[in-house]
Amino acid sequence: MSEHSHSEEHHVTSYTTYFIVWVVLMILTVTTVYISYLDFGTFNLVIAMVVASIKAAAVALFFMHLKFEDKITWLFAIFPLALLALLMGMTILDTFTRITP
Repeated sequence: MSEHSHSEEHHVTSYTTYFIVWVVLMILTVTTVYISYLDFGTFNLVIAMVVASIKAAAVALFFMHLKFEDKITWLFAIFPLALLALLMGMTILDTFTRITP
């Protein structure tokens, strides 16, 4: 009986793919630093969070191999993000009900 008798595919990612993802991450890091010197008003934080989210997604998809996982693993990866969105949304809604002196 073979050591890997269960039906699981093994995906091999090439070093070229890792290098391309690394270059994209470096470009996005430089972009974040460059944008931090520009004044977009209240959108500075939004832009920084969008770039950081793209970088986090790239790391999760390629370096953590989430791109090749099954649906239940995706559920375990996305569920905390939904909880985070709920927490942030409720916090924002709560700030609107506060009375400022």
